[in-house]
Amino acid sequence: MKQTNFHTHTWRCNHANGSDEEYVLEAIENDFEILGFADHCCWKYDSGFVPWIRMKEQEFPHYKSSIMNLKKKYAKDINIRLGMEAEYFPDKMDWMLDFCIDEDIDYLIFGNHYYQSDETGIYYGSIEPEYVQSYFDSCIEGMRTGMYAYLAHPELIMRNKYLGWNETVEIGFHRICQTAKELDMPLEYNVLGMMYNERYKVDAYPNSRFWKIASQYKNKAIIGMDSHQPFDLNKTNYMKALDNLSKYNVEIIDDIKRVDYLAIKAKKALNNLEF
Repeated sequence: MKQTNFHTHTWRCNHANGSDEEYVLEAIENDFEILGFADHCCWKYDSGFVPWIRMKEQEFPHYKSSIMNLKKKYAKDINIRLGMEAEYFPDKMDWMLDFCIDEDIDYLIFGNHYYQSDETGIYYGSIEPEYVQSYFDSCIEGMRTGMYAYLAHPELIMRNKYLGWNETVEIGFHRICQTAKELDMPLEYNVLGMMYNERYKVDAYPNSRFWKIASQYKNKAIIGMDSHQPFDLNKTNYMKALDNLSKYNVEIIDDIKRVDYLAIKAKKALNNLEF
């Protein structure tokens, strides 16, 4: 099994540190064979909203050129891929699809962080109870677009220390796992979350109850480092995550397919579909 990571952030999201090259060098030092950059994506906001937790649209050209230059420079040492971590914002998905085609993006990973848009300020990691159902609904809707290689930190809402395990949560996680099985979509075992759990002695994400449900469906699982600084690409932590994940009845994978955004657009046009 190859040691890989497709969940790597950069300084452009305003809450990560280190140069792009430092991440590559750290990945090589820690024996990663594939490093996918997936910084928090840019969106086009008709409202004029200026995000502070993701790269801005005007920053993307530098992001892309930097990653592609590193891909060429270190081609003999590591396989580098160009991706982004994106939410499912229904009214912006057509724009994102065209953006992925125009910029030749290898993949998106689905990080479901905000209700409807970050313009609302409603973060799923600290939501009020009335938004819990919308988290699961938007996960399912986003997964079904076909635009994402996998679902990142599917248990994000469990980071909310005021949200306990209840029937709504359990049913929602069953829906996610059932849909992931139907779509053959991997679910991410998040290493940054694993370290958070260990530090604060909690079972937030990764969540043990969630992975027991995933075991019932025999889902595919992928390890995501969710690195926000170069030293997050630590082989010891990767191996610890692999050991933890191996205790569940899931199929652990080490690679993802390139998403064919042109095919998605053609299918939408043929069927006159909207997101």
